[in-house]
Amino acid sequence: MGTFRKAQQKTVWVAIDVAKARHEALVELPNGSRRRTSIANTLAGFKRFADELRRSGKNCEIALEPTGDYHRPIANFLLRQGHKVHFVSSIATCRTREALYNSWDKNDPKDAQVILHLLKTGTTQIFSDPLERGYHDLRELLGAYRQIVSQKTKIYHSLMTHYLPLYFPEAECFIASSRSEWFLDVFRFAPCPTAVLKYTKATFIKKTVKDAGHPTVRRKLVGEYYETAKQSAGLPIEADSLTIQMFQAVLDEYIRLAQRRRLLEKQLLVFVWNFTSFTPRSQSGMRKTLVPGGRRW
Repeated sequence: MGTFRKAQQKTVWVAIDVAKARHEALVELPNGSRRRTSIANTLAGFKRFADELRRSGKNCEIALEPTGDYHRPIANFLLRQGHKVHFVSSIATCRTREALYNSWDKNDPKDAQVILHLLKTGTTQIFSDPLERGYHDLRELLGAYRQIVSQKTKIYHSLMTHYLPLYFPEAECFIASSRSEWFLDVFRFAPCPTAVLKYTKATFIKKTVKDAGHPTVRRKLVGEYYETAKQSAGLPIEADSLTIQMFQAVLDEYIRLAQRRRLLEKQLLVFVWNFTSFTPRSQSGMRKTLVPGGRRW
């Protein structure tokens, strides 16, 4: 819970309402007078605002409400200028706006006043800039991982609820594991029964099973896949039809995302292993666990 803090002598309080193209700032000087100013979301706009703060006083306490990623550039810039930068919670801003002004509109012009009130009462969080702290790359790696997994899951659901029920419903058990990347190549090669059965069993196994991994186990699994195709209830679509070409295009994207996910997991392992704050004991734990969600591999 925030507590009222006694304003330091010559403290300049600054509240910034963040937006995409232009930020609105409310500056309260040590004598209690206030003034509003607009900050263009450009380097020139940032420098102009920094000059205004420099003329107002050296001791600046600045608060802003995180808004997407639009707050990051100006927050980083002000931090590098030597100012103290704070965050205010979006929930705290909303509740305070309702209490003080009986207003809930996010675009309300009173937002900067609310942020200033929260700053002066100490209801803020100190801004820890990822770029300055050295973990910006890790955040971006995790963000990219999240995006790729989200896209891959969407395509997986498309495969399970559209393509497989129509053309090869019995194949679901063969690709149910998202970690069976090698079998995805087999499925991409022959995604429907007609594509499988145009070969003899021996030829099909020879074309799809490589010597890598466990070839004996893989031959057995591919053999079961071939036998399953003989009893499929899927639609009798020709292997060279446009429908199957679209099916394979979706599979190509799914395989690409699966490979990209695996690569990011390796990059995450290397990054965290070499992270300076990682102790030897915690590094040994990383042999088992790495990716978000505690997934083991």
